Amino acid sequence: MIRPRHLGRILSIARTLARHDALFFLDPLPMGPVARRLARRTFGAPLGYGRPGQRLAAALTELGPSFIKLGQALAVRPDFVGEEIAADLTLLQDRLEPFSGVEARKAIEAELGKPVATLYAHFDDKALAAASIAQVHEAVTADGKAVVVKVLRPGIEDRFARDLDFFAAMAETAEALRPDLRRLKPVEVVRRFAAWVEVEMDLRYEAAAADELAANFEGDDGFRVPAMDWPRIGRRVLTAARVGGIRIDDRAALVAAGHDPADIVARMARIFFLQVFRDGFFHADLHPGNLFVAEDSAIVAVDFGIMGRLDRATRQYLAEMLIGFLEGDYVRVAEVHHRAGYIPADASIEEFAQAARSIAEPILGLPLAEISFAKLLEQLFLVTERFKMETQPQLLLLQKTMLVAEGVGRTLCPETNMWELARPLIEDWIAESMSPEARIAEAVKDVAGALARLPRLVAEMEETVGTLTRGGVRLHPDSVAALAQARRSRWPLWAGIAAVAAVVAAVLL
Repeated sequence: MIRPRHLGRILSIARTLARHDALFFLDPLPMGPVARRLARRTFGAPLGYGRPGQRLAAALTELGPSFIKLGQALAVRPDFVGEEIAADLTLLQDRLEPFSGVEARKAIEAELGKPVATLYAHFDDKALAAASIAQVHEAVTADGKAVVVKVLRPGIEDRFARDLDFFAAMAETAEALRPDLRRLKPVEVVRRFAAWVEVEMDLRYEAAAADELAANFEGDDGFRVPAMDWPRIGRRVLTAARVGGIRIDDRAALVAAGHDPADIVARMARIFFLQVFRDGFFHADLHPGNLFVAEDSAIVAVDFGIMGRLDRATRQYLAEMLIGFLEGDYVRVAEVHHRAGYIPADASIEEFAQAARSIAEPILGLPLAEISFAKLLEQLFLVTERFKMETQPQLLLLQKTMLVAEGVGRTLCPETNMWELARPLIEDWIAESMSPEARIAEAVKDVAGALARLPRLVAEMEETVGTLTRGGVRLHPDSVAALAQARRSRWPLWAGIAAVAAVVAAVLL
């Protein structure tokens, strides 16, 4: 909840928002219009221009790094801020003035414990790019490798810590004052945002994500991830191989270099499918500045600060839902939502199917090249409020990533729909993942996981019983004897468990 320490910050933020005429979100509140007029009188005539989302983006940029990142997080929540505002926040530029090369060198030496001259034969003091959390410099290692060095901004951790505390207080207050907002999970939004920022501010996590993504595509000539230079990586510093190539949205340069745009879009569709459905681990910041096309036509990705994960059940749901929409089978779409628990058990399948049809037909009725599945998912998430469907943050992140990928695909090859290219891959994946063999493997995996957890559960049970006994709780003598017998004879317990597992496996087979 809001505390006295937050009042000064609230006043400062209100002043900036009022100057940009970005206090429009107060209007639905009981005293919102009055507060907005009061702010106008207090802080003077607003400088606001453009649409509400554009004015908000300008205000967030002025408020600094934490608010720029918050705006990016809200861009994937059209259910929370509205479709138009979310679209405007998607264009929020994460660019700030760079800090000096001297400060960058100090940060590197403090983090890695060696002089920059020892770590790098050459280090360019001029930043190649500067964002809200970190900036990037070009360098050459002592052994002659061309690299890029990412360095966190000085003092950025403390600044974010203060602002995250403030965001959490505001979210808690919003839920307390507006219970109807709890469905949108503002507290969880801030919690996830904090986790996202925490990962971005420890560059070892980014390096690990890059390594995991590289391992997933080992031996795949169509996609590459720059190698991480682990001896020159720390919490505040990341060194990676410098990559070459043409920006993926520079169609003219790609064509001039002999690349086929249609082939690149097909490659993108395949890579996206593999990341989302095969691996459940995807690059969630696919703007064109993070994607390049190498000389051999391979797609090269950089900047792994924002990654998404989907468990197998969610991937199954997503695949079935997309196929349901492609086939116009809206009952299947509704049944998938119901089976996944995304809509209440008492929700009408027929009514949800009708709602799905109402948003899908206008989109799917467009020419193939104009169909946007990202737009379809966005509309679906908005309409689910009527059915009290809780927000699924992991799917919102995926939807935002799909939207960016679609934009890149249309820039390259306007007549091609990348999701139609991925459709056979998705259908094959569904058939394979729902086969009897796959179901048996998954069931055996679940049983093995349960068996692996049993020793810990038994130990915790014994500890609990011991604590209760020491605390004066009297147990029946028969119970004490049974526990003692269990301690002396673990093997019969494990034999029983193994027998149960064998029976389960036999039934499945």
